[in-house]
Amino acid sequence: MEKFFAPCPRGLESVLAEELRALNAAEIQAANGGVQFSGDFRLSYLVNLHSRIASRVLCQIAHGRYRTEKDIYQAASSVPWETRFDPALTIRVKVDAVQCALKSLDFVTLRIKDAVCDRFRTHLGKRPSVNTTAPDIRIHAFLDARNVILYLDTSGEPLFKRGLRKQTGNAPLRENLAAGILHLSGWSPSIPLLDPMCGSGTLLVEAALIALDIAPGTQRHFAFEKLKNFNAHDWKDIREQSIRRWKPRVSLPIYGSDLHGSAIEVARANLASCALDGTVHLKQANILEISAPAPQGIMVTNPPYGERMGEGKMLEEFYPRLGNVLKKKFAGWNCYILSSDMQLPKLIGLSASKRTPLYNGALECRLFEYKIVTGSMRKKTRD
Repeated sequence: MEKFFAPCPRGLESVLAEELRALNAAEIQAANGGVQFSGDFRLSYLVNLHSRIASRVLCQIAHGRYRTEKDIYQAASSVPWETRFDPALTIRVKVDAVQCALKSLDFVTLRIKDAVCDRFRTHLGKRPSVNTTAPDIRIHAFLDARNVILYLDTSGEPLFKRGLRKQTGNAPLRENLAAGILHLSGWSPSIPLLDPMCGSGTLLVEAALIALDIAPGTQRHFAFEKLKNFNAHDWKDIREQSIRRWKPRVSLPIYGSDLHGSAIEVARANLASCALDGTVHLKQANILEISAPAPQGIMVTNPPYGERMGEGKMLEEFYPRLGNVLKKKFAGWNCYILSSDMQLPKLIGLSASKRTPLYNGALECRLFEYKIVTGSMRKKTRD
């Protein structure tokens, strides 16, 4: 039984835990910024392929106490790295820490790298090279005040890099955050979905993949394929089972629009890159001028405002007008707006029924929920 840790965008730990339960993971425990779980090594194949929320899947290979950098070196040098991967592969070591009293994490990183290379040289007479940009093998270390945990990264590139999106906007929404937002909204494939400020179409692509039951990792490779314990037969079986679950690519009740035609072209190209042509309805339109595509549905959007547009007069003019459009044209809809602008509720003139803290990378945001009913929803009390 292996122990794993899957980091994810902060705020989505409970969503990731649900995913892992569905994949029959054991000993699931949500932590800050991720979820711990256990299972056989084959489980890492399943999670890497199917998880829409995880950022990586890390396999724990050592855990111990430390006081000095020497203790960390000894912990790393005691790991039989030579049984895990070939020295012809390149490596990178990454260290994260919370309440660590050691002076330099860079020095800790160097000592772990030295321990790995020294172990290979001692047992095989040769050592792996370091590649900090595109390594074959990533080794992660986590330190708290007293403990060091060493992990092998089974993913390689972050899992939000689906191998699908060809183009991005100025501040793209990460794919796993988009999938998490769709989950938090309560959306299911039978419910009409609209992103009226779709940009490069990340939310639309993720929704179409969910609706068609296409695993997000289908078109990419993973680091576990380079490990010595990789079972090619198991991986082929898992992948083929996933492909057999795909649903026919048909027109879906998923709608996207954007003020800029160039954004629509990017969204269309991103959909085409994963063979989703014709599944999503796209058009160039101003959100302040559109109407609801169905009597009821869910709107989810990440407006290109706030951090990307600037504060002040533009926001003061846009958000009240957006609130009016939602009240007049989207009665019966639930609307979810992801924004780093905490002034949005005061400007939009609607009462947020829920505010969920989320992070897009390092940027702290809120997912504001607005349940639009007929008549005014203008706030009567101050936030």
